[in-house]
Amino acid sequence: MADREQMIRKEKQGSPLSNREIEEADERSSTSAKVVHEAIRLEGTEELERHSSSVAWSGLAAGLTIGTSMLGQGVLMAALPDTPWRPLVAAFGYALGFIFVTMGRQQLFTETTLTAMLPALHGSHSLSAVGRYWAVVFAANILGTTLFAAAMTMPHLLKPEYLQSMTDLGVKAVEPGFVAVLAKAIVAGWLIALMVWLMPAAGAARILVIVAVTWLISAGEFSHVIAGSAETALAAMRGAIGRSDYAMRFLIPAFLGNSIGGVVFVALLNHAQVRKEV
Repeated sequence: MADREQMIRKEKQGSPLSNREIEEADERSSTSAKVVHEAIRLEGTEELERHSSSVAWSGLAAGLTIGTSMLGQGVLMAALPDTPWRPLVAAFGYALGFIFVTMGRQQLFTETTLTAMLPALHGSHSLSAVGRYWAVVFAANILGTTLFAAAMTMPHLLKPEYLQSMTDLGVKAVEPGFVAVLAKAIVAGWLIALMVWLMPAAGAARILVIVAVTWLISAGEFSHVIAGSAETALAAMRGAIGRSDYAMRFLIPAFLGNSIGGVVFVALLNHAQVRKEV
């Protein structure tokens, strides 16, 4: 901020514009990459310094909440007519869980591939601290999705067609196989971390950014390890897929892919562009 104020003062000297016009131009200018980086780094630092129990509870809440993505998409899929455009409209239901998690400030593993990584790249925290943080968040997220999936199987809670639609989502998630899920997860990890990178500059458009990014993940059939965990866990509980399918054909490749997409394609690249300035 001090550098920015100095730059504004220099611009005022000899400028044909008035001080007020220069200040207005500054207000209208886009947020710099350095400012975005610093905002996310500070958020990540705050999270890394939280007590592990607080992080675990936040991760558990996020795992439960992200289950509403499965619920929203499943209800829309069951309610809409069987047409080629049905998956595209139902994908908007997938955005619900991400809106709730992000606006509720709950900790979702795929978002922390950026927020927790920047302090380590900056040198203020060790990679081991980041690893411990990720382990707590991921385990809590998976527990939350498993509990949500189990709750959805309660008798008479949902219409049979809604439950079947959500089960079908889980079956579809494991169909591509290990390598394809890994590739799809890299894209999803990149998109989610990109969404986090956009947030500091999004302002009032935050929800629009969340909807746009998560709609694309769903419509493009990319693999998100936490949201997909709810879907595949439900399918496994109902016997539509094997428990080994849940772990080997989805959870492990999606975890690896999301991690690569978030860390390599967003955290490392976006840190590299500003590392000489922070």
